[in-house]
Amino acid sequence: MTPGFSYEVLAKDGLARVGRLTTPRAVIETPVFMPVGTQATVKTQTPDEVAESGARLILANTYHLMLRPGAELIERLGGVQRFMAWPHALLTDSGGYQVFSLAKLRKIDDERVVFRSHIDGSKQELSPERCMQVQASLGSDIAMVLDECPPGNADRSTVEQAVARTTRWAERCLAAPTREGQARFGIVQGGSFIDLRLAHLSEIAAMPFDGIALGGFSVGEAMDVTYQVLKALGPHLPRERPHYLMGVGKPIDLLRAIGAGIDMFDCVLPTRNARNGQALTWGGRVNLKQARHREDLAPLDTACECSVCGTYCRAYLHHLVRAKEILGLRLVTQHNLFFYQALTRAARNAILEGRYAAFAREAEARMLQEDEIGSEQG
Repeated sequence: MTPGFSYEVLAKDGLARVGRLTTPRAVIETPVFMPVGTQATVKTQTPDEVAESGARLILANTYHLMLRPGAELIERLGGVQRFMAWPHALLTDSGGYQVFSLAKLRKIDDERVVFRSHIDGSKQELSPERCMQVQASLGSDIAMVLDECPPGNADRSTVEQAVARTTRWAERCLAAPTREGQARFGIVQGGSFIDLRLAHLSEIAAMPFDGIALGGFSVGEAMDVTYQVLKALGPHLPRERPHYLMGVGKPIDLLRAIGAGIDMFDCVLPTRNARNGQALTWGGRVNLKQARHREDLAPLDTACECSVCGTYCRAYLHHLVRAKEILGLRLVTQHNLFFYQALTRAARNAILEGRYAAFAREAEARMLQEDEIGSEQG
C-alpha cells in the first residue's frame, strides 16, 4: 500500500462489506458514493455544502482540468484541493473515458492517444506516463490509470484489444514517477464478456495497485447485463483492497452492486437529475415539474433529514424549478447529494446488522413502486 493510504474490511454480510478507507486527508467509511466535481466543482454547490451532505471523497476529471485551466497551473497554486477549497479526499479519473468518447477527434495506438481539444481544437496527447504526470500535478489522493474503454456494443475482438492495451498501459502507469502519498488504482475492462472480465481481473489484481476499479460499464449495455457481470466478478475481487465501480450510480444500481461486493461509486446523476427538476428519494424519483406538486406542502422526502426537506415544501421547489430559478437547482442538488450519502450510510448499517439482502430488496421495491417517472430507476 502507498504510505498514508490503507483499507480495512470491518464487516461482511455475504459479499456486501463495510470498510474503512484512509488517505492522507480523510477517513472514509465504505460503501461510499463520490459526488462528481468534473472541473474542480460539484455543480451548483460550494465545497462546504458538499461536505454538509456527508461526503468526504469526491471525483475530479483529469481530461478537463488538463485542458483548462491546466495541471501545471493547478500545481503552482497548491494542488486541486487547495485550488477549489476542498480539504477532504479527492480521486482523479484518468481522462481516458472522455478521450475515447471523442471518437472523431482522436487517434489511438499502443503508445498514446492523440486527440483534439473539444475547447479550442488544439492537438493534445495522453500517454500512461503523461496521465500519471498530470494527476501528480493535480495532487489528488487517488489517481486512476489510463485505460481503453470500448463501447457497450463492441465485438469481442475489439474488447480483447482494449483489455490487452489496458494491461500494458497499467504496467507503464505503475512504472511512472509517483507523487508521495498518492494511491493508484488499476482498472479492469472486458465489456460484457465474463471470461474476459475474470481474466483481466486476475491480471490487474496481480499488480501492486492500492485499489481495483471496474471500468467500461454504463456505456450502452443493458443494466441487467451489468448486474450479471458484477455477480460473476464479486467473489473474485481481492478482499484486501477497495473495489470501485466507475460511473455507475442510479440508487438501485448502488444497492445491487453493494450486494456484489462494491465499495466505491461515482456518477453525475444526482447533480444532472437535479438540473432537470428531478429529486432522488427513498420513494424513487420526484418530478418537480409535474403539476401535482403545485400546492403540495409536503417535503421532498419525509424520511430525509437534509436541510432542504426540513425547510422547503414541494410546492416551493416546484415553483423554483418551473421558473428556472438557480436556487431550485441548488436546493434539489443539495437534497440529492444528501440522499446518496444517506443511502450508503443505511447500507453500511444494514451490513453491520447482517440484514443487507432484506434491506436492499425492500428499498428497491419502494423506489420502483412510488417512482413518478417510470419503471426504470434513473
